[in-house]
Amino acid sequence: MSDPWMAVLIVGAAAMALKSAGPVVAGGRELPPRVLPLVAALAPALLAAFVVTGSFSTGRSVVIDERALGLVAAALCVWGRAPLLVAVVAAAAVTALARLV
Repeated sequence: MSDPWMAVLIVGAAAMALKSAGPVVAGGRELPPRVLPLVAALAPALLAAFVVTGSFSTGRSVVIDERALGLVAAALCVWGRAPLLVAVVAAAAVTALARLV
């Protein structure tokens, strides 16, 4: 087996072990009240990180291109409380128009 595949298997096994360790360690106990706001903030922070990385990176470099305009269009739709489908279509349309120009 090649080294990259061995690394993938090791990292995958470690991720599964870490993910299963939480329920095993916590059992049926409640989380401390101080930890609850942190847990609630994890999903939005992770989503924001994915959006920023997907919008402003190409390979190993940071790029601000047409995707940024699409992100701004989607943010404006969300800010204006438009449905999610409208935000996605607006982002795609603005990005496509910017690339066309």
